[in-house]
Amino acid sequence: MAEIVLALAASHAPGLAGLYEGAPEQTKADVDKMYGAMAAEIAAANLDVLILFGNDHLANSKVLEYPDFLVGMAEEHSGPYEWFKPWLGCRDYTLPGRPDVAEAMISGMARRGIKFFGRRQNLRFDDNLSIPTVLCDLDTNQVPVVPVLQNCTVPPIPDQRECYTVGQALGDIIAKDLPAGMRVGLFGSGGLSHEPGGKRYFYIDEEFDQWFLGMLEHGDHQKLLDEVTPQRMEQSGEGGTAELFAWFILLGAIGDRPVSRLGYTAYDNFKCGVGAVRWDMGAGA
Repeated sequence: MAEIVLALAASHAPGLAGLYEGAPEQTKADVDKMYGAMAAEIAAANLDVLILFGNDHLANSKVLEYPDFLVGMAEEHSGPYEWFKPWLGCRDYTLPGRPDVAEAMISGMARRGIKFFGRRQNLRFDDNLSIPTVLCDLDTNQVPVVPVLQNCTVPPIPDQRECYTVGQALGDIIAKDLPAGMRVGLFGSGGLSHEPGGKRYFYIDEEFDQWFLGMLEHGDHQKLLDEVTPQRMEQSGEGGTAELFAWFILLGAIGDRPVSRLGYTAYDNFKCGVGAVRWDMGAGA
């Protein structure tokens, strides 16, 4: 029986790397606090694998053949993809993969009636994997990663309830299908409110962000599933806020556990509300 020993979720706004130096001092302090805390948690967790869920920005699949979940099965994951480098402004990186865990996830999901696709070639990573990697020093510490890129863009997208169900299946796979003693970390990458390239490109819905983070802290999963709908997310940023569906996968996987807010900042040039949370995996589900 493997064990989930760490669960984190955070924004992956590209400006966190490329626009960091020009941000206000308080914003930089907030970012340093959030990502510094997560980096320390990851380094201390002695992980055998970090499974990271983040959205795909139409970079890896054709629109008419778009998988809801695409698993990176490569021996190594490197990025960022060349096209995104000027936009991101972060260092290159290479991370070890865990093809065995990726295969177990794909086959385990299939047995549970959920379709995951896999690709053994290196995926085209943008901020989905790149920002957590460089801000949490995953490459420096060579943390083994299985990236899962999910569809938050091409309708119909898996909504909060579907993602929560996927998370429940993931928790079952980790408990029953992965090797005994394996230490697993989970990372939900993406969100909070933003509208990439839209009419409200620089708009950050701080009220929504604080409401959502407060709902997480309250811990009522049913209320989250009922109220954090695709329609409510779109009101706070079309085509971007739905990245929070990755966080619902973690909720389903870990069950009812206390959560701590690691911080939040709203700097308009990041074009995204930036926040982070950690769940207490030492507490009973």
